[in-house]
This record gives sequence, structure tokens and C-alpha cells, in this order.
Amino acid sequence: METTTILHNAAARPAEAAQRLRASLTPGVLNAHPGGHDNSAAWLLWHTGRELDVQTADLAGTEEVWSTGGFAERTGLGSAGDAVGLGHSAEEARAIRTDQADALVDYIAAATDALLEYMSTLTEADLDQIIDANWDPPVSRGVRLVSMIDDAAQHVGQAAYAVGASAAH
Repeated sequence: METTTILHNAAARPAEAAQRLRASLTPGVLNAHPGGHDNSAAWLLWHTGRELDVQTADLAGTEEVWSTGGFAERTGLGSAGDAVGLGHSAEEARAIRTDQADALVDYIAAATDALLEYMSTLTEADLDQIIDANWDPPVSRGVRLVSMIDDAAQHVGQAAYAVGASAAH
């Protein structure tokens, strides 16, 4: 099996997991803060989409699906949703509130589709190309893709935990 095939398979899984959460994402569950944590399921799902979208657009040289798909409006987050969430203060994280579960899940699906489309253009040799020399060791395209996929999987997993903790109360 080729590396690009493995990456493609792995990249699809966080969106599939988010889709399985859809039925449980009531407004109360979406915006709950289990254990008082600043990151709600809404924040975690929004951030999953944003990190995939922003990084894919950068790698592919395309526009973000956040803009082209009207997700600022669909999620009701407006300009607050334009951020990515890295370094969010507690107040900023708690400001990510929406009752639009379908829009969040659809956003992750759209960002994943853009990532999969981009990855389908890559060869094995493309994965070795250094794309960020600001790190030691420098970051290759393949390492960046693994990082993006891992981050998405972790955040959707955290959202699933938050949904379960919120639904239990």
C-alpha cells in the first residue's frame, strides 16, 4: 500500500467520527462545558474544521471552505469563527457558541473533502518536500499532513467525550 493511500484513509476518519456524533449534538450538549473546561463540543468541532481548512488552503494555494462554503453564516459564528482557535483565551473559546450542529459537521466534511482532494494530487516524492524550515528538524509535507490528521482525530475524540459527559448530566 502506498503512503498516500494510507494518509487518504486516515484523513477521512475524523469526519466520519464527527458524522456519528451528529444525532447527539443538541444545543445544550454542543455548548456545554463539562468539568468547567473552556472548550465545548462546539468549539472542538469548529476548531477541527478550521485547522484542517486553514492548513489545507495554505498547502494547496486555495481559498478556505469556511469562506467559499458560507460556514461563518451557516454556523452563526460570523467573524468570531474566522480565527483558528490556537491560543484562544478562555473568553474567546467560550464565545464559540452555536446551535448549528449540522453546519459544524458539514464544515468538517467540507474541510476534509478539500484535504482529500489536495492529497489526491500528491506523489510519494511530494511528501518528502520540506515545506517549513522554521523547525528543527524541518517539516516535510508528509509530516504536516500527519500532524493535521492527528490533530483532527484528537479533537473529534475530545468532542465525543464532551458530548458523552454533557449528555450524561
